[in-house]
Amino acid sequence: MADNNKISDTQLKQLIEASLFVLGKPLTIKFMRETVLAGFSVSRARIQAVVNELQQDYQERGVQLVKVASGYRFQTLEMLNPLLQPLWQEKAPKYSRAVMETLAVIAYRQPVTRGDIEQIRGVAISSHIIKTLADRHWVKVVGHKDVPGRPALYATTNTFLSYFGLNRLADLPPLSDIESLQAMFERAQQAPEPANDAESEAPPTTIEESTNE
Repeated sequence: MADNNKISDTQLKQLIEASLFVLGKPLTIKFMRETVLAGFSVSRARIQAVVNELQQDYQERGVQLVKVASGYRFQTLEMLNPLLQPLWQEKAPKYSRAVMETLAVIAYRQPVTRGDIEQIRGVAISSHIIKTLADRHWVKVVGHKDVPGRPALYATTNTFLSYFGLNRLADLPPLSDIESLQAMFERAQQAPEPANDAESEAPPTTIEESTNE
C-alpha cells in the first residue's frame, strides 16, 4: 500500500474511514496508531486532522462521525431515528424504574455506595439491580469507602457515556426527574449500541414504568 512506512493523505483517510465502519465501536486515535496504522509513520496530529476532515465530510449526511467517551464512531442523524426504528427486529430490553433511578443516582452522585443509593432513593435496592447495570458495563466498582465494612464505591464507565452519546460526565443534562432520564435514552437512539469487548448489545432501551424493585 505504501513504501518506506509512508502513506498518502488519501490512503490514510480511506483506512481510517474503513476502520471505523468495520469495527463498529468507538475508536481512539491511540488505538488506530497501534493497530491499522502500526506499520506507518503517522503522527497523532495528522490522524486527528484526517478525523476532523471526515467529520466535516459527514456533517450533512445521514450518518455522522462523532466523538464520545470511548473514541470516535459513526452514528445516524438524530432526526432519522423514528424512520429507522423498523430496522430493529428484536424488541429492545426494558428496565424497571428502580434500575433507571439507581443508574441516575450513580451517574449524578458518583462515586456512591449501595447505602448512599438507598438513602437517596428512600428504599432498599436488590443486588440484581447493581448486577444488571454492571452486566451492561454501565457501572463498575472504583474503590471502597473508608468506613466500617468498606462498602464498594460505584461509578459509571466510558461505555455508559458512549451509549448516551456523551464525551464526559460534564455533558450530562440536568436531571430533575425520571422523565429526564427517559429523554437521555431517546437521545441515545441516534446510534446503534456501541459494541464492547464482552458482547454485542441490542438497540437502545426504554423504561418500563410498571415494574418496581
